[in-house]
Amino acid sequence: MSVPRRALIVIDVQNEYVTGDLPIEFPDVHTSLANIERAMDAVRAAGVPIVVVQNVVPPNSPVFARGSAGAELHPIMSERLHDHFVEKSLPSAFANTDLGEWLAAQQIDTLTVTGYMTHNCDASTVFHAVHAGFAVEFLHDATGSLPYENSAGEASAEEIHRVFSVVLQSRFAAVTSTDDWIAALKSGAPLERGNIYASNQAARAATV
Repeated sequence: MSVPRRALIVIDVQNEYVTGDLPIEFPDVHTSLANIERAMDAVRAAGVPIVVVQNVVPPNSPVFARGSAGAELHPIMSERLHDHFVEKSLPSAFANTDLGEWLAAQQIDTLTVTGYMTHNCDASTVFHAVHAGFAVEFLHDATGSLPYENSAGEASAEEIHRVFSVVLQSRFAAVTSTDDWIAALKSGAPLERGNIYASNQAARAATV
């Protein structure tokens, strides 16, 4: 079993999600921020590259407006070095950016996704990465969601984060905790994602 050639992708760790108008509610944002810090420190010690992603939109936007305090990276990001920076305006970190080309140049085959939000930019980046041929890892306690209510219904931050994590593990990513991921990083072991069939069979068996 080959050792993964990882890159840590830190998505949109910006003030908007901490002190701005889109506060992350689950997991607790301070817990996820601490785990993001731990992940960044672990990969730096292991010589694994870090990609920092920042979402920026036109100045008239209510959130993430270019030049606004909410669009700025959270202070934990300025305390740590990174190897590549991506500015984006769409959910996927691959869309209209050079991320794919940079990863190819570094011969990366596995992406570890952290940051915000689980159900939007994280999921979009994970889906894009899988379709591009990457293996993906998703640190469920170094990411997070917020609640929604619209014409389709309503869902809490915990519901959204839990459901997306389950769906990602069923096909798209190895979903794990920061602790378990750091252990895998140190051992060089790949983490396993599930599959649709096994996930469905387990759910059906639980109802019998």
